[in-house]
Amino acid sequence: MTDLDLEKLARRTPPASNASARTAALAAAMQAFDDAEKNADAPQGSIKGGRQTSIFNRIWSPIMNRKFLAGSALATLLVVPVAGLVSYEMVRNGTVPLTTETEIAAKPVDQDQRARKTEAKKAKAEAPTTAETEVDGKIAADAAQETTTLAAEPAPLAESRDEEMAESMPESLAVGGAANMQALSRTVTQPSAVADSIAMPMPEENRERFASADPNPVQSVATDPVSTFSADVDTASYSYMRRELLGGSLPEPDSVRVEELVNYFPYDWKGPDTAEKPFNATVTVMPTPWNKDTELLHVGIKGFETVATEQPSANLVFLIDVSGSMDEDDKLPLLKSAFRLLVGKLKETDTVSIVTYAGDAGVVLEPTAAKDRQKILDAIDNLQPGGSTAGAQGIEAAYKLAEKAFKKDGVNRVMLATDGDFNVGPASDEDLKRIIEERRKSGIFLSVLGFGRGNYNDGMMQTLAQNGNGTAAYIDTLAEAQKTLVEEAGSSLFPIAKDVKFQIEFNPERVAEYRLIGYETRILNREDFNNDKVDAGDIGSGHRVTAIYEVTPKGSPAVLNDPLRYGKADAATTQAAGNGELAFLKMRWKKPDGDKSELVTMPVTDANAVADVNAASADIRFSVAVAAFGQKLKGVSALQDYAYGSILGLAEAAKGNDPFGYRAEFVKLVQLAQGLSGGK
Repeated sequence: MTDLDLEKLARRTPPASNASARTAALAAAMQAFDDAEKNADAPQGSIKGGRQTSIFNRIWSPIMNRKFLAGSALATLLVVPVAGLVSYEMVRNGTVPLTTETEIAAKPVDQDQRARKTEAKKAKAEAPTTAETEVDGKIAADAAQETTTLAAEPAPLAESRDEEMAESMPESLAVGGAANMQALSRTVTQPSAVADSIAMPMPEENRERFASADPNPVQSVATDPVSTFSADVDTASYSYMRRELLGGSLPEPDSVRVEELVNYFPYDWKGPDTAEKPFNATVTVMPTPWNKDTELLHVGIKGFETVATEQPSANLVFLIDVSGSMDEDDKLPLLKSAFRLLVGKLKETDTVSIVTYAGDAGVVLEPTAAKDRQKILDAIDNLQPGGSTAGAQGIEAAYKLAEKAFKKDGVNRVMLATDGDFNVGPASDEDLKRIIEERRKSGIFLSVLGFGRGNYNDGMMQTLAQNGNGTAAYIDTLAEAQKTLVEEAGSSLFPIAKDVKFQIEFNPERVAEYRLIGYETRILNREDFNNDKVDAGDIGSGHRVTAIYEVTPKGSPAVLNDPLRYGKADAATTQAAGNGELAFLKMRWKKPDGDKSELVTMPVTDANAVADVNAASADIRFSVAVAAFGQKLKGVSALQDYAYGSILGLAEAAKGNDPFGYRAEFVKLVQLAQGLSGGK
C-alpha cells in the first residue's frame, strides 16, 4: 500500500453509526463461525493453546476496535468478509503458519494421521495429568508437517478451497455467494484493490482552517465616530458556504464573511463615466428590516469597466498544487477544467506559464503565447497528483517565471490553485506573507483559487491574496469556475485601482451608535487611511463593492450606551447637523502603477434616505437580504429574532433581473439553511 493509498484512506468519511445493527451483525458472524467450529470432525487446539479463531481474531480485533469503525453497522458488514478473506488468503499463500484445526482441515489429511490424532485426543481426555505433554508434542509435530506440505501444494487446489470455504461460510459473510467471495478473495493479493475495498468506512480528517474573527461590535459615535476599512472583493466565503449547505450541514461561523456573501452578486450600481475617477458611490439610508429602531447606511461602489479590446496584455503564471491531497474529483480534475475555461478566454497576445509543486517545484510550461492554446491545454491535461506540498518553493518558482515574461505595460499575475495544504517548507502565514509582500512591489500580483474539502486552509489563502494585491475565490463547481474565470475575468485579472480604503465619520448630533456589517478581517486603524504605506484591497474592472452599516439614530430606544456626561458638540458638528448630514464618506485609492493615493469625499444627508424598505431599489433590498443571511449563519446576536422565513421573503421580493440564476440559487440556500437549523 502506497503513501497515497494511506492518505486517501485517512480522508474517507464513515457512515452514520448504528449500534444495534453492528451488534446483530457481529453476533451473527461469530455464531456462524462457532457453529462451524463445533461441527468440525478434526481435533481442535494447537501447541499454543489458542482457540480455533485465533488467526481470524488477530486480524478482526485491531480493525473492529478502531474508533473509526466502532458503532458502524455498515463497517461491520464490510470488514467481516474482508477480514475473513484476508485471513484465508494469507493461509492459502503460506504467509501465516497453520496452527489450528480450521487451517489443517483446509486440505485432505492422510487417514492414518487423522486416526492417530483422534486416538491421541481421546487418550489425552482420559488421562490429561499423565500424558498431556506427550500428546501436545505429537500434535505439534503433525501440524508442522501439514504446514510444510500445504506451503508446497500445487496452485490448482486453490479453487477447490474457494468452493469449500464458500459452502461452509454463512451467506452474510460470503457477500452474495461463492462467486462474489471468490472474486473478493482474488483481490487480496493486490494491495491497491484491498485499499479500495477497505477505504469506504475510513473517516475523513477535517483539517480545514479559518481565521477567527468576532462580529464587529456596536461603537458609540461619542467616543469612536470614525470607521475605517479596506475594500474586499473576494467571494470565497460564499461558494464555501454553498458547498456546506448543499452537503447537508450549516457552515462553520468562522468560515462566513458577510461582505463576501454580499459582494458575490452583480448589482447595477451606477459606475463612473471615465477611468480618471475609477469608481463611483451610491449611498442609501433605509429602515432596518430586523430592527425598527435602527437604520441601514448602504454604500454601493462600482468600478470603471474597461472594454475588453482595450485591456492590456496579461502575463499569467498558473501555480498549480499537484500534491497527493489534490487527488480527488473536486480538486485537481476540477482545477484542470477551470483553467481550460480561462485559457479559452485569453487574448492571443497574452502569455501563460505553468509551475507545479509537490515535494519540489517544477516548471511544466515555459512562458507560451496564448495563441498556442493546444500546447497550453496539453500541459494542463498531463498534470498528475502525488507527493507532499512544498508551497513556498512553488511560489518562488512562479515569481521567477513571471519576471522572465514580465510585461511592462501589462498585467503580471500569479494564479495559485490549491486546497491550501502547505506542509513542506515555510508554511506559517507570516513566512508566506513576507514572501508575497516582497514580490508584489515588483508589480507582480497574486490571486488564489481554492478547491476541495478536508485540507482547505482558508486563513492562509486569505493572507496570500490580501498581501499579494489579488483576489481569493473558492471553486466548488464548474459553474463557479465559469463565473469566476470567464464571466468576471476582467474584474479578476485587470485592476483599475489598488489600496482602496473607505472611511466614514458619523455625526454625533444625528447618530448615536453604528455597527459595520462584515469586513472583520479588513478593519484598519483611523490613521491608516492617510498612510500610503498601508496596504489595502484592490478593485478590478467593473468590480462592485458593497458596505452596510447598521446605525442607531440619536434618541432611539435601541441606543445601548449612556450619553457622556461631559460631551459637548462643537460648532462644526452643529453646522453639519443643520445641513442634514448623517455622515461623511471618504474614499482613497492608488492607480495600479502609482504610489501616491487620491481622495474622493461625499456627505451622506437626508436626501439619501428612503422612508420605507420597499422604496429602496431591488438591488439594495436583495443585498440587505444576503447580509441578513450571512449574519444569521455567523450567529450575530442582532439577528437572533429575525427568522429565516423573513430573510426568504425579503430575498424573493427583490430577485429582480436574474439572468444567471444566482439569486434564485440563493433563495434555495436560505431554504436549506432554514431546514438544517430546525426551522428557527
